[in-house]
Amino acid sequence: MAIPAFLKPRRRFRSFGVQDTRFGNKRVEFAGQKFDSKREADRFIALRELQKEGKISQLELQPVFEIVIAGVPVCKYRGDFRYCRAGAWVVEDVKGIKTEIYRLKKKLMHAVLGIQIQEIS
Repeated sequence: MAIPAFLKPRRRFRSFGVQDTRFGNKRVEFAGQKFDSKREADRFIALRELQKEGKISQLELQPVFEIVIAGVPVCKYRGDFRYCRAGAWVVEDVKGIKTEIYRLKKKLMHAVLGIQIQEIS
């Protein structure tokens, strides 16, 4: 019996086990860190320079936020970067394509946690 098309996995794999990304971006490794795109790696380099200059501090990669409503865990949001600038926390997401799930999580982050996500295009 054949597997219906809607049950087949959507991701395709190249030879040698290298995984394609959904949106055609190439995964990059820099300074021992893995990034989902070259744009994200470039942003990391820029933020690292700002941290060296003392303009930002406490740079974090891939921070995870749990969104809980009425005591029920609804979802998790994983940003690209979080850092402190002028005493305030900043959460950044490097975006090429804004999916519907991302847009919903962005609204939930603002409504539930009071965090505005800064998008880097």
